[in-house]
Amino acid sequence: MLDAPFDPDSRVEAVEAPSGTDLGSLVGLAREVYVEVALDDDFDYRLAEIAAHGFRAKARCSGGPAQLRWFLLECRSQRLRYKLTGGLHHARRTGDEYGFLNVLAAVVFSDEDALDDDDPQAIELSASGFRWRDEVAAPDEVAYARNARLHSIGSCSFFEPVSELEALGVLPL
Repeated sequence: MLDAPFDPDSRVEAVEAPSGTDLGSLVGLAREVYVEVALDDDFDYRLAEIAAHGFRAKARCSGGPAQLRWFLLECRSQRLRYKLTGGLHHARRTGDEYGFLNVLAAVVFSDEDALDDDDPQAIELSASGFRWRDEVAAPDEVAYARNARLHSIGSCSFFEPVSELEALGVLPL
């Protein structure tokens, strides 16, 4: 639940709510309303509720939760936009943490096997396109996936992801 009443304000672009929030209390607060979903046994039901309200979902990736694969599948089947946070510090899969490029590959190519791919040669990102193994997407296809599905990612570190992209030769463009 939100701690205090909130009057809609056109200057507010997005609102995020924690897991367990009463969805009715979020109606009309902003154009983009993200509701965090605990990746537990009931998340598919919660995603359906979020979609029915026209909201977006948010999930944490810390520790590489096994249910992330099912979260992505369920969001895709419900045409639900979402954001992912926590644990996305690295460009590529590292130990039990998903790489943000692995997540992007899973979303762009609609193949959640990309989440577990730890081959450093499997993923390539450049100004001309995005590649995962034999799959290739043009920049407009990546932009579509970002707009229609994975709206954004978050990391507690700004510099770590940027320095990894620099090391891969992706930045500066």
